Amino acid sequence: MLKDKKEPTKISDLGEFALIEYLTKNIKLKNKSSKYGVGDDAAIIKTSKTQVVTTDILTEGIHFDFTYTPAKHLGYKSAVVNFSDVYAMNAMPKQMLVSIAVSSKISLELINDFYEGLYLACNRYGVDLIGGDTSSSLTGMTISITVIGEADAKDIVYRNGAKETDVICVTGDLGGAYMGLQLLEREKQVFEEVGAQPDFSGKDYILERFLKPEARQDIIELLKEIGVKPTSMIDISDGLASEMHHICKQSNVGCKIYIGKIPIDYVTAEVANNFKLEPLITALNGGEDYELLFTISVKDFEKIKDYKQIKVIGHIMDKDQGLNLITEDDNFIELKANGWNNMD
Repeated sequence: MLKDKKEPTKISDLGEFALIEYLTKNIKLKNKSSKYGVGDDAAIIKTSKTQVVTTDILTEGIHFDFTYTPAKHLGYKSAVVNFSDVYAMNAMPKQMLVSIAVSSKISLELINDFYEGLYLACNRYGVDLIGGDTSSSLTGMTISITVIGEADAKDIVYRNGAKETDVICVTGDLGGAYMGLQLLEREKQVFEEVGAQPDFSGKDYILERFLKPEARQDIIELLKEIGVKPTSMIDISDGLASEMHHICKQSNVGCKIYIGKIPIDYVTAEVANNFKLEPLITALNGGEDYELLFTISVKDFEKIKDYKQIKVIGHIMDKDQGLNLITEDDNFIELKANGWNNMD
């Protein structure tokens, strides 16, 4: 096995074609729409549904840091964040293409772990890896991922469909990924300055939220099962405030969000307080939670109100009323979007 070797294997020892064959030799297509994958000049997809396409480019040193990011986790996350974009359109991801550029410092073992993470995500979410490319790089590693999804045209949800009186919903809890990143960055700095080993005891939840997020396929399936089609939807990659601004701008509406309804996990709040940060700010302006923010017609409220995975946090208002947070004592605070620099 590769991992048993004492010395890292240089990519140059294989060459590009042998590397591609090594990384793709065990691919088995799962979806009927994937007619032909790796092995020719192009892949073939055949479907009668509407296709949804998303792509990301990730650069070492900007979007990820190998100091604290295991390559397997990076592969998994790189795939999942793209799946999340497809789910945000109320569609299902079916195919993925992956291209990488690597420098001489990147070993075969690291690339092997990265692809293990990709395959793990593909198997978990039922997606076929159908192709890609490899190239050399002068510095570090660059990743480009394209995911293709599908849905019936009538089921696709955009950001621009929110209407006045619609209910605003969010899945899961927010701010955890941002605090996971802050913890990793702090411990990296401490290690570099004094050589102290990191202490992550009790912080597994927020570390996983950052290093190995999950896309909300379960919510898309649930909404279809109970007969609810969102009027607008977006995944939360840049923080709740930023995503709410996107929906309101494209739908030409305003909103009110109740501060007390915004879901924040206790570990996130605890770590935020230790960093002297307001937990609410991490939920509003942190990022990479990859939860879903969506609006539904008020008539569908009864269908979703008993599901713990979905939290109602506010309502869509007339555009002239602006975008506001509502405090516990009913004061209005303007909802400002700061966003952050993330993987999406």
